[in-house]
Amino acid sequence: MNLRDLPHGERPRERLIERGAGALSDAELLAILLRTGRAGENVLELARGIVARFRETGLSEILAMPAAEFARIPGVGTAKAATVLAALELGRRAQGAAQNRPHIREAADVYELLRPRLCSEKREHFLVLPLTSKNEVLMVADVSVGTLTNTLVHPREVYEPAIRCGAAHIVLAHNHPSGDPAPSGEDIAVTRRMVEAGEIMDIPVLDHVIVGYDKFISLKEEGMIQ
Repeated sequence: MNLRDLPHGERPRERLIERGAGALSDAELLAILLRTGRAGENVLELARGIVARFRETGLSEILAMPAAEFARIPGVGTAKAATVLAALELGRRAQGAAQNRPHIREAADVYELLRPRLCSEKREHFLVLPLTSKNEVLMVADVSVGTLTNTLVHPREVYEPAIRCGAAHIVLAHNHPSGDPAPSGEDIAVTRRMVEAGEIMDIPVLDHVIVGYDKFISLKEEGMIQ
């Protein structure tokens, strides 16, 4: 029996769409990956049996097993084993990436994170760093590349990655290829425009860091962002 043969209210896939993955049990999530059961056992029953098998050690123990051994569990087989192992490995990597996110405490942290990326650039790059509520960096998005003297930036491009990441707030950054991080009038005007957009969108701009060769300037520390 496959997932479509289950009563609508018991179908894990539909429950996930309606309520979110967090509302599902381990067996229901596993059933979505397995997709089909075996003779005399529907997919949910198969999934519950596998979860029970690993109750003491946890499902992560599957990653420690040779794929062929997991595939030999009745009702699993090679294709299902590959799907489950791929999903568990992807989850493990995602968790590791989340635990290793850079944390921004001050402007110097932004500078140290971006200096290797920006110090040798010959054109201006305008970056946005969407942050979690704990100031963890979700990504570094290069939203605009300009000439040696200016870069064109629109709030739409700046806030698109922030919205996509579900950011609580953002930090802006760009480099000055001249090596001098002193803000220009355009830098200040762009910053004010992004701060205003952030207030409307409820995704505040925490800082705008300008990166030079061996130094930086924080517009927040300069009093240009409240």
